[in-house]
Amino acid sequence: MKIAVQVYSVRDGIKDSESLLKALEEIKKIGYDGVEFAGYFDTPASVIKAKLDELGLVCVGGHIGLENFTRFNLEKTIEFQHELGVKAIGVGGAPHRTMLECVATGKILGKAKEYAMAKYGITTYYHNHREEFKPLRNGRLPIDVIGSYCDLEIDTYWSYCAGVDNYKFLLDHEDKIVHLHVKDGIDCKPKALGEGDCDIKAVVRAAKAMNLEWLIVENDNPVPTGLEDIARSLKYLKSII
Repeated sequence: MKIAVQVYSVRDGIKDSESLLKALEEIKKIGYDGVEFAGYFDTPASVIKAKLDELGLVCVGGHIGLENFTRFNLEKTIEFQHELGVKAIGVGGAPHRTMLECVATGKILGKAKEYAMAKYGITTYYHNHREEFKPLRNGRLPIDVIGSYCDLEIDTYWSYCAGVDNYKFLLDHEDKIVHLHVKDGIDCKPKALGEGDCDIKAVVRAAKAMNLEWLIVENDNPVPTGLEDIARSLKYLKSII
C-alpha cells in the first residue's frame, strides 16, 4: 500500500509556483510516494509533471472547485489533469445542505465523470466533511445522494467525528470509494496521525480489505509546521500498515 499526502497539509510553506515545486521536493525527502494537490499556483501541468517524474512522485488527485467541472471549463480541467497523470480528480466540498443542492452537485460531478471516463479513464470524486453524514429532511445522507452520481473520497476523521463506524461504512461503500483521507484528532480538531483518538487502525484494515492502492494523509491544522507534522504522520502510519 502506497502513501500520499494532501498538499494542503503543507500550505504554510507554499506561496507561489516556485515554493510549490520546492514543497514537492521536501515531501519526497520525508518519504511519501504521491501527492494530492489543493491548488497549482498558476503552474503549468507540464512543469508539475516534470517535477513529479524527477522526484518519483505520483499525482493521485486534487481538490479543485466545482466550477471547474461545469461544461464551460470541463475540457480544460480534464486536459490539465490528464497531463498530470491522475486517474481521479475531485472537489474538497460543494453545496450539500439540501436535497436540491446535493443533486445539483452530484449531477455536475456525474456528467464530468462521464466525459472524463470516456476520454481518458479519469473519474471524479467528492470529499466529505462532517456535515455530509447529517440526514436531510427526507432522511437520506448527503454523502449517499452525491455518491449516487460520482465516486467518493472519504475523509475518515470527519466521518469518525460524525459518529460513523468507519470500518463498516467503508466496506459497505467500497464500490464507490476511490480514495481515503487518513486523519486524526481530538474533539474534532485535527492532529498528526497517532496523536488523536480516531480509529485509524480500523481504517487501515478496511483499506486493505478493499485493496486500495493509496492512503492519503491530511492535517488541516499542522503543528508546528506542515512538513514536521506530515513526517510524524508518515512514521506512525507506516508503523501500523
